[in-house]
Amino acid sequence: MANKQKYPHLLGSKWTAQENTFGWRHFQVTTRKNQGAWVFAELVASCDPTVRVWVNAKLLGDRQLWLPGWRSLEEIQASQGETLLE
Repeated sequence: MANKQKYPHLLGSKWTAQENTFGWRHFQVTTRKNQGAWVFAELVASCDPTVRVWVNAKLLGDRQLWLPGWRSLEEIQASQGETLLE
């Protein structure tokens, strides 16, 4: 039986950073790299394709760092438990 691939839907997935990352929040995975037991994802800023960053794919599961999909600022604040009146 073949080994099951970790993070099979990683390529093309969209992510929102909880904090500005190199000036941007919205990213898309364009490349994945397997290195031994580790899987890395290359994230490209949706508004500036020259901004690229490699992250351990496991970090994308940390909701304090990343949210799946592209989220508005209001959705980001709501996920952090903040209100817009603060």
